Amino acid sequence: MKTNLIYIFADQLRYQSLGYTGDRNAITPNIDALCKESVNLCGAVSGHPVCAPYRASLLTGKYTTSTGMVINEIRMNTSHKTFAHVLNENGYETAYIGKWHMYAAELGNHYDPANSFIPKGPDRLGFNDYFNAYNFHHEYYGRSAYYHLDTPEKIYCRKYEPDEQTDIAVEQLRRLSAGDKPFALFLSLGTPHDPWTADNVPAEYLEKFKDKEFELPPNYLPENDPHADEWAKLSEKEREELTEWMRVYYAMTANLDDNIGRLMAEIKALGLNQNTITVFTADHGELFGAHGRRAKNIFYEEAVRIPFLIKWEGRLQAGMKRDFVFNTVDIMPSLLSMMELEIPMEVEGKDYSACIEGREDTDDGAFMMGTGPTAVFGDGYEWRAFRTRQYTYAVFKSDGQELLFDNGKDPYQMNSLIDNPEYKGIKENLKRRMREKMNEIGDGFENNSYYEKNWIENRIIKHTATIGTMSRKSTS
Repeated sequence: MKTNLIYIFADQLRYQSLGYTGDRNAITPNIDALCKESVNLCGAVSGHPVCAPYRASLLTGKYTTSTGMVINEIRMNTSHKTFAHVLNENGYETAYIGKWHMYAAELGNHYDPANSFIPKGPDRLGFNDYFNAYNFHHEYYGRSAYYHLDTPEKIYCRKYEPDEQTDIAVEQLRRLSAGDKPFALFLSLGTPHDPWTADNVPAEYLEKFKDKEFELPPNYLPENDPHADEWAKLSEKEREELTEWMRVYYAMTANLDDNIGRLMAEIKALGLNQNTITVFTADHGELFGAHGRRAKNIFYEEAVRIPFLIKWEGRLQAGMKRDFVFNTVDIMPSLLSMMELEIPMEVEGKDYSACIEGREDTDDGAFMMGTGPTAVFGDGYEWRAFRTRQYTYAVFKSDGQELLFDNGKDPYQMNSLIDNPEYKGIKENLKRRMREKMNEIGDGFENNSYYEKNWIENRIIKHTATIGTMSRKSTS
């Protein structure tokens, strides 16, 4: 019997803001309980902490410089062999629910069906069965809509969007579990992504946090990071609102937690635990003023560290913590290996299933990248980084500034060790490993405008790669 997959991911939920990671303000009892039933990949990072680049890497197992999703609000090319293509080849029924974020064609025009409706065909990247999705938006009441049928007719949410999407997921789990085919269901929830306003979260959840005290992070800086793009900069007014933003963010996360509880209860009620891998994770984090920045798109811990809980009853040891560094590109090959499915040869991530299962360990580390501003083309914001269990090395292209942090001793990354002679060997080692990975995948550390000039036509990626037909066996 083939193994099912349920992959649940939140948007902008950072590792640091959950109960099981030690945040006293968090109200996440269901996620905390899931952690006790799962393997906790506490070293998981978002290899490119931006919405569209993350999703492209998740579904292809490739780095951004290979997927072409170098910024948000462009369209993903359809030349790659994706997670869903492999599932289709192996007789799986697929279901995708929620935010897609790989089909934009016009900056900011989120509600026009020309940008928000993903037509049936290659642009769904292999999700050929149940597809109940929309490109993206960030308002979770009122205007929030999705597309249930294969037409651009909007279906507006009757309730808070994450609640309705969870209802839809429960309905689909019941249908899929009653069928005779293995299945993979992906649920992409939009919260706790901003805007963090009181009218964008149910009042009863905001009420839970009325007496909570939120403080600026220890590594807060009152001036903007000179490397920040327009999405990462903070105005004086926004700085005054940071702690109230946090209140709404945590309220959204509490609602998310209740929906995770509903999903876990339904999975158990349907008897799916024994033959289903369940994942709970996020695409990236949020800085809330850390290092003089908001949002993501940077190598700092608040942006790249993400929760990653993986449950497989009877196969994975519940409650275990694995601290090897697990990157976005590694998700597809590792899960395919655990499901005993072949990994496409073109995948650039590694199969760490043996590490997840506790049979091996690794010190490989993770190569991370930022290829430009968040959602427009423009040079001057590119960076590359390499993270191990203990250290983060990073370099900016614009001015060549290098940084080195000991994340164990300095978890808020407040003291760069780049000029400390005692750490010269560590710096050179991480820099070499980063460059080796760049050479391996053909990453020339190009300016963002390179991709616009060479790959983009009408905001659609033009790339010469074609879907591969070869596969590779698991390396675990």
